[in-house]
Amino acid sequence: VKQSANNSAQVYARPEIPVLCYHRIENGVKSEYRVSPATFTSHMKILADSGYHSITPSQLHDYLVYNKPLPKKPVMITFDDSRVEHSLIAAPVMEKYGFRGVFFIMTITYNKKNYMTTDQIAQLAKAGHTIGLHSWDHTMVIKYKDAADWQKQVAEPKKKLEGIVGKAVEYWAYPNGVYDHKGAEELSKYFKLSFTLFSKRDSALPLQTVRRILVTECTPHGLLKSMHRTFGK
Repeated sequence: VKQSANNSAQVYARPEIPVLCYHRIENGVKSEYRVSPATFTSHMKILADSGYHSITPSQLHDYLVYNKPLPKKPVMITFDDSRVEHSLIAAPVMEKYGFRGVFFIMTITYNKKNYMTTDQIAQLAKAGHTIGLHSWDHTMVIKYKDAADWQKQVAEPKKKLEGIVGKAVEYWAYPNGVYDHKGAEELSKYFKLSFTLFSKRDSALPLQTVRRILVTECTPHGLLKSMHRTFGK
């Protein structure tokens, strides 16, 4: 029996699930886009100790659309910008705690210094992590003017990334977390879910405007607080 899908209003009404977003994991300059490796490890440890289970975008999609159950205390752990430390530091730490993450790839960075190689990306997919797209070169969706921009930023990179990981790429993270209604509508032709940062959700397109919180350098308890504050969980 084919299960009937929730409409937009029903999807929008489903309780939100905490989605975390990391960028750089390195020691050094203070930036809201950076956490130290020690901090990242402490975050994963407190999530595990607090009984959280990492979920995939596919599980989130089925929860939102078909009311499928999720594990107790679900959390999604995502990474933007294809940094090499996502493969070298984040993945091994997560795997140690039984977690799997979602890596949004900006495809212009393939095999460049400080960024993941195509082999590392393929390896993450093999290890059970999810690979999503973060555009070709981080141009914001609100700047895509015509079909050629969509080809360059979305359609072509998506196809190339699918070739690298050997499976469909069905999830998107907005560069800078910024979207508009028109862009979200267009993305629904390509992706099952798209993820923002900070922005309010679009009630007409809740699957294309899933909220995340930017994780900054903070204590493990600070992370839990910020999850409770934003998602009530």
